[in-house]
Amino acid sequence: MDEQMSEQVVQEHERVANDARFGKDANARARRRQRRTERNAAQSRRLAIGVAVTLAGGIFWGFSGTCASFLFEHYAVDTLWLMCTRQLCSGVLFLVPILLRDRDRFVALWTCPRDLAVFVAFALGGVLLNQFGYLLAVRLMNAGTATVLQCLQLIFIMVYVCITTHRPPRKRELAGVILALAGTYLIATGGNPATLTIPPEGLFIGLVAAVGAACMSVIPVKLLPKYGSSVITGSGMLASGIVSSVFIQPWSNMPAFDAMGWGAFAVLALVGSFLAYFLYMQGVKEIGSMRASLIGTVEPVSATITSALFLGTVFAGTDLLGFALIIVMVFLTV
Repeated sequence: MDEQMSEQVVQEHERVANDARFGKDANARARRRQRRTERNAAQSRRLAIGVAVTLAGGIFWGFSGTCASFLFEHYAVDTLWLMCTRQLCSGVLFLVPILLRDRDRFVALWTCPRDLAVFVAFALGGVLLNQFGYLLAVRLMNAGTATVLQCLQLIFIMVYVCITTHRPPRKRELAGVILALAGTYLIATGGNPATLTIPPEGLFIGLVAAVGAACMSVIPVKLLPKYGSSVITGSGMLASGIVSSVFIQPWSNMPAFDAMGWGAFAVLALVGSFLAYFLYMQGVKEIGSMRASLIGTVEPVSATITSALFLGTVFAGTDLLGFALIIVMVFLTV
């Protein structure tokens, strides 16, 4: 009897120990599931925020094109003067809050030789090269052709990402590039290949603009998490504006603006440069250069719609088809 009782006691102890162990395992599994769920939720929020700010940046870029068209049409503003002054103004707009609230990271960027070298490559090889290349391409050809050539940045970025990550292009990336290029082509040219008559020098400058746009998305990727998009973007705009002003000397060629002209210029500098670049670079930080560059092709959609609303531009069927392709591309890449 005593042996039976001791055996039952041992079995009971084993059962209790097993229950405790299984309980611990179950709790551990539950905690792992909870952490996994929290990580997925955080990634989803980050993706949603990244897509939203990139879309907003692209929309504001398109609106800046409408403001620039208004200034070109009514005040005969020189394109290089406009580029230089809006970079200087938006750089100052960035600099004020940076010095008030983010001075430590701003100073750290300019005192770290290795990061400063990367930043200089971003400011000169990204922002400045893209701006000069695009405007020169517009001057040599036309805005539609220049926009199509600049969108070749998508291919450059995809090739770079695939090489650096040692993987082939994903199906969604390939489909997104095709839809983005097709939509931009339709909006910029109306589907008429005759408008894409490209002189050799125009083709070269257009490719330079595309390389600059790709560099603007790729070069600062490692700097953005460390210093923040406002420090990197604001410093880049200001540095690019200062360098370009040495050659353009905007103070010697001031346009004759009235109140309406200065208002349009203020909107261009605040919305089309300051907010547009800040939001787009924040998107690059959150969702990566490839996805951000794809979503950023919403710019021609925004430019066409705002031109229709404020300048009376009429929609064509090819415009609507281009809108549809770019909208599909946005949903495809999310």
